[in-house]
Amino acid sequence: MTAHISRRSLLGLAGMGTGALLLGACGGGESGDPDGPQTINWWHIQNTEPMLPVWAEMAKEYETAHNNVKVEIQPLENEAFKAKLTTATQAGSPPDLFQSWGGGVLQQQVDAGLVKDITKDVEPWVGELLPAALQPYTLDGKIYGIPFDIGMIGFWYNKDHFDKAGITSPPATWAALLDAVGKLKAAGTVPVALAGKDKWPGHYYWAYLAMRIGGLEALKQAAEQKNFDTPDFVAAGERFKELIDLKPFQRGFLGAEYGSPDGQAATMGNGGAAMELMGQWAPAVQASSSTSKKGIGDRLGFFTFPAVDGGKGVGTDAFGGGNGFAVGRNAPASTVDFLRMLLEVGNQRRSAATGAVLPTNKAAADGIKDPNNQVVAASLASATGFQLYLDQAYPPAVGQQINDSVAELVAGTKRPDQIVKDITTVAKSQ
Repeated sequence: MTAHISRRSLLGLAGMGTGALLLGACGGGESGDPDGPQTINWWHIQNTEPMLPVWAEMAKEYETAHNNVKVEIQPLENEAFKAKLTTATQAGSPPDLFQSWGGGVLQQQVDAGLVKDITKDVEPWVGELLPAALQPYTLDGKIYGIPFDIGMIGFWYNKDHFDKAGITSPPATWAALLDAVGKLKAAGTVPVALAGKDKWPGHYYWAYLAMRIGGLEALKQAAEQKNFDTPDFVAAGERFKELIDLKPFQRGFLGAEYGSPDGQAATMGNGGAAMELMGQWAPAVQASSSTSKKGIGDRLGFFTFPAVDGGKGVGTDAFGGGNGFAVGRNAPASTVDFLRMLLEVGNQRRSAATGAVLPTNKAAADGIKDPNNQVVAASLASATGFQLYLDQAYPPAVGQQINDSVAELVAGTKRPDQIVKDITTVAKSQ
């Protein structure tokens, strides 16, 4: 959670006082002595049920087994986390252990000397993890982070709403999805829940459409050439605008957040919309955000993002990423050992059992109990290609511009051909 879950803007703090307090907590102690008193400052975004208490229990267990170590946890909402981490890293004082999605953001932290190269430290056990999950955290052959979760973005849908609208099977093409939206509206159902205020959920649509229309090669070329002003990216915006023009989203979506009581996840969890495009964490967040704290249960289904007729991409290419942790440059000696404990097969099974995590420890796959997460895992297993979230794969400024530009497209203040020019301008400045 980008999910993920979720994840993305690198904007400034709302209040510098809060940032200053958090900065004071960074850099948890001496890194050299493994037996001396140590404090691990751990920032993560699992700030709600079900993972919040699970992480807390694991930290307590580690403290019990290591009486010289104290784990101080700072759970943060995704956007607050990113803003405060940005302030901390700009000050050169990252937390000891902190949430990371790898890719371009991690690369920038590596270039700034803010995170540790943990390649040798994890060598004895890193082979237990899925190689694909490690890719975003492996830069120039060195490992700078460890993933605890892997997944993909797809459509989560309410089977009852689909039945009521006469939709007999999940849409396999973009045209079929648009047709389904029309049927849902005709049945009196809100077709799609969207957190317009958070921006990053909207970028999923544009990114997936770019993949389906241009193929993974188009995204790779855009990064290499720093150019998004191409027919494929314009077409992605045009296809997305087809959906936007149908007015499929819930009332007040432009001001809606993802995880707030009246936000995107709660709208789905309370049965207020038929679909949301979200990561593997969606069922757990829908449940925790819903009035009942249970979500819609077995009425929830999952389908992969549809193909686009005439597109160069294939429908089996997946878009998404995982959640992981990077180790700050001044982290105490016990930090990587604590990280190792989090990734042990038993603890990965505990995490998977919550339904909020798809484990990266290969031996913990049997801990996936949720039927929908089993579908996600199967979809990932059969994926022909994989693309990391664009606001993590590209440099932070480019990723932020993508989120901002797609939000302008959703709001109707910019056209598809305009947003690709804005993104390209920022890309060329990097």
